Amino acid sequence: MIESFIPFARELAAIAAAQTLPRFRAGVTAEHKGGERFDPVTLADREAEAALRRRIEAAYPDHGIVGEEYGDDRGDADLVWVLDPVDGTRAFIAGLPVWTTLIGLCHQGRPVLGVIAQPCLGEVYIGGPGMGSCFHHLGDVTPLRTRPCPELSAAILHTTDPALLSEAERSAWQRLAASARLARLGCDAYAMAMVAAGRIDLVVECGLKRWDIDGPAAVIMGAGGTIRRGVGAGGRTDLLAGDASMIEAALGLIEGAAG
Repeated sequence: MIESFIPFARELAAIAAAQTLPRFRAGVTAEHKGGERFDPVTLADREAEAALRRRIEAAYPDHGIVGEEYGDDRGDADLVWVLDPVDGTRAFIAGLPVWTTLIGLCHQGRPVLGVIAQPCLGEVYIGGPGMGSCFHHLGDVTPLRTRPCPELSAAILHTTDPALLSEAERSAWQRLAASARLARLGCDAYAMAMVAAGRIDLVVECGLKRWDIDGPAAVIMGAGGTIRRGVGAGGRTDLLAGDASMIEAALGLIEGAAG
């Protein structure tokens, strides 16, 4: 059943790209949503989500929609689309091509289909648990598979920005990074696509909303990866790994930092 939504999910990625790509590096103005830290939103975010909502409502009026910009509409429906039209708006306004469009489909609250799309690069990562995940690029389709990496000392890790973390969360990240082969920063959900593609072994993020993670979680699980949510100090840390052993290795250091 869920596989039947794959063409529609790809169509949604194209609809979002039609709104975001022409505005990228085009002098778009960013507004601050409010709060202590700069939380930007642009016309690209808003127009892309509005276009996605119109298409979903026209095709599947009984489905729910939850989006970053326009909130919850029938969020208790059996099937719910979860939208982040521009994940990585800071990268978007800085002209860095690592922002993505995230689309998830949840069945009774569980992510079952996901899309991570990067229009600048022409990349679409799509799939879900039980159906596998694929990479679409320039007409080619390649199966996605996470890579085995049971040892943290051999792993490549990623978090978006340690400055966004609390003191305890930052301490946990520092422990992880010091134990890993390589740690990288700043790619938002594009790093999650790299987990599914077998390039990065562990993504560590804190304070994610469901539109930040539902779509990528489905893609990663479809590629053989593992997700662990709500660990660490305050239960705000999410782990997305290619190898289940990586989760257990990371938890030991995170819990040590929290203690």
